[in-house]
Amino acid sequence: MRFLIIEDDAETREFIVQGLSESGHSADETADGREGLLLALERDYDAIVLDRMLPGLDGLSIVKTLRAEGKRTPILILSALGEVDDRVEGLTRGGDDYLVKPFAFSELLARLEALTRRRDGEGPETRLRVADLEMDLLSRRVKRAGKNIDLQPREFRLLEYLMRHSGQVVTRTMLLEKVWDYHFDPQTNVIDVHVSRLRGKIDKGFDPPLLQTVRGAGYVLRVPEKEPAR
Repeated sequence: MRFLIIEDDAETREFIVQGLSESGHSADETADGREGLLLALERDYDAIVLDRMLPGLDGLSIVKTLRAEGKRTPILILSALGEVDDRVEGLTRGGDDYLVKPFAFSELLARLEALTRRRDGEGPETRLRVADLEMDLLSRRVKRAGKNIDLQPREFRLLEYLMRHSGQVVTRTMLLEKVWDYHFDPQTNVIDVHVSRLRGKIDKGFDPPLLQTVRGAGYVLRVPEKEPAR
């Protein structure tokens, strides 16, 4: 797929472009809002990653102009402005998704892929994959490295939620609400127990470990970053 990256921070822009390239995609890039608007009008892209604060022309003005010109290219707005009102404004002005800085590249890529699937009218997702861990939502089977993993219903729901949010730190509150349907904290170790059991099933005997604890924050399912060679 081909993307347009309109971002004035050079480090962030290079981070995104490199990540897309390593994922098998290509990207045009610019740091200027007016130049970005011209590229978006002249060329066809699978999606646009658009910073909200830009020199020349701000991101929301770019979105407004593109939509007025009939361009329906999916737009993912990037911004350090993360309050609810900021996100709502970005979406109501024509953005398709809104990602707050700082962000994980894995989440940005997942959001871009979701936007392009939505644009192409693909059916509902039936398979989830993180590294060599696979989940079939129809048959309710889980495999890692081709080996079947037996999960209890609650463990399956927990893993599904973690896989759908791979690369994103998931808090206790999120798990209580989405996996246990609790809208209060029962002050028990139920989450810790289930996470421990799940980790034993999907990580024990496999490499690398995928289910990680983020101290003081929650849990995240992702491939650990390799430490630089010394």
